[in-house]
Amino acid sequence: MDTRDLGPQPLDRMMEAWGLTNTDLVATSPEQLTHKQMRRARSGRQLTLKMMMKVNRTFNVAIWYRLNDEQKERFVEYGHRDLFNYAKGHDPEARDQNAELARELLG
Repeated sequence: MDTRDLGPQPLDRMMEAWGLTNTDLVATSPEQLTHKQMRRARSGRQLTLKMMMKVNRTFNVAIWYRLNDEQKERFVEYGHRDLFNYAKGHDPEARDQNAELARELLG
């Protein structure tokens, strides 16, 4: 097994919780994110820090565009350590501070 393939990432689960697709992020990205990069990020192909940050920024922007003003005040931006289990500082036991907001948005 290739050590660069780390299995499905928290990003994958969070995108599903927010109702986001790879296409949503590619379309939203101010940094020209590609479908191939998103597929690799979600599947667990180890990314560079620069690429993790690019995906992280785009993920936060995609969520931000879906929220109303009241929801934006409650939204806590995700860090790359929340989205990737191989990122320095990742805590597998950490709870998603925005889980209720995501449910509210999709509910």
